[in-house]
Order: sequence, then structure tokens, then C-alpha cells
Amino acid sequence: MIDQLFEFVQNHPLLVGAFLLVLTAWIAYEVRNSAASGVTSSQATQLINREDAVVLDIREAGDFKAGHIAGARNIPQSKLEGRLNELDKFKDKPIIVACKHGQSSGIALAKLAKGGFERAVKLKGGMTQWQADGLPVVKK
Repeated sequence: MIDQLFEFVQNHPLLVGAFLLVLTAWIAYEVRNSAASGVTSSQATQLINREDAVVLDIREAGDFKAGHIAGARNIPQSKLEGRLNELDKFKDKPIIVACKHGQSSGIALAKLAKGGFERAVKLKGGMTQWQADGLPVVKK
């Protein structure tokens, strides 16, 4: 089996090279995105307690009412651009963007960065991870 692998590599160097290039680019992209702007639940808790971070929940109102982080502000992602002015007084504080699974908060981060919010980060895993970590939620 190993002999066949070496033979394939020798016979198809461009194909193997292209595969390795794509694999390297994908790994670099994933590492950069996971480390650059996301915080874990415990890091988010520290930001909230030590730096008075603002939690921005971008889920729809129904999901927000079903359970959210204490003190979180709810601005659905679809309305974020029009309501960015509500966050202007928090430009000097960290903003933690929370969504359901931590996947759609990247779009909100881009909107916040465009609006001048330099300290915005996403909550890795979103509210699903927050609850899985056993952290408290408020229901209204």
C-alpha cells in the first residue's frame, strides 16, 4: 500500500503539490480565524467582569427571550446596520457578539468593524456552547 502511495506521488507531482497547497491554505485559514476574533465562554466571562464588556446577542427576539446572557443587548443580525448607533456609547469597551452556534457572528463582526468598533469579538460556539458550559442564562 505504501509503495502505491509513493508511486502515485512520483507519477503525479502537480496533483500532489496542488493538494498540499490547498490543505496548507485551509489549515492556515482555520487557525487564523479561530484565534483572531473568538473568545471562549470563560474568556467572555472575564471580559464581562474585568472590562465591563457588552454582550450583543444577534439572535431573533424569540430566541433571545428563551434564554440569554445576563445584561445582553438584543439586536437581530438583520437589523444591526440600522441600529449600530445604539452601541456608539460602547465603542471604547469590548463587545462580545453572541449568536446561536457561533457561526453567523462573523457577519456581525464585519458590520461592527465597519462601524468603528475595534474591540468586537465573537463568542466561540455561541449560546449553545455557553449553555453547554453550564453558565447561567436569563429568561424574559
